[in-house]
Amino acid sequence: MSSNKIRLNILGISYGENPTRGYVLVVGERQGERRIPIVIGAMEAQAIALQLERFVPPRPLTHDLFFQFSKAFGIEILEVNIVKLEGGVFYSELLCYNGEKEIVLESRTSDAIALALRFRCPVFTTEEIMEKAGVVLDDHVEIKYTPPKDGEEDKLLTNKTFDELKNLLLEAIDNEDYEKASQIRDEIKQREILGKTDISLSLPDV
Repeated sequence: MSSNKIRLNILGISYGENPTRGYVLVVGERQGERRIPIVIGAMEAQAIALQLERFVPPRPLTHDLFFQFSKAFGIEILEVNIVKLEGGVFYSELLCYNGEKEIVLESRTSDAIALALRFRCPVFTTEEIMEKAGVVLDDHVEIKYTPPKDGEEDKLLTNKTFDELKNLLLEAIDNEDYEKASQIRDEIKQREILGKTDISLSLPDV
């Protein structure tokens, strides 16, 4: 990778006008206003969003297992580098260290970001890629990765009592339906923010 590395912040995940085509991961330069939107799949969006929201599943998902496996054998990811943009596809590399030497592994960018969040390592790209793909976004990026279906899901949750929401959350976690669980938890948090009920001590430990 060239020496003109640009440190990136992981800003969040949103969904575009056509959610069936994927989700949008937004990263931005730490010293500047340019953002890079990266289209990713639903599974990768879930892996990133769960980590951003500090939502711990009862059993480890694939990226969590990779993290635990690497830690068990003394392997660290030192940094993630988005090194190439070709045909609208971003290519990344993982700089790993096993205690003796550094090893570079190729990775899909979505997987690389999911792992960077777990290893808490920095993410970089180049000025060339930033010039090609960087844009200035005015809208705030919300960390949401499950689009509502014509408002039906949101309306359904808003009509539920807190006890019903709590039961639905536990049920979703038991079924490993983390997308639904995240929606329910968002509704619970929103009610707490709005002061509808004091529930901060009643959330299940997930």
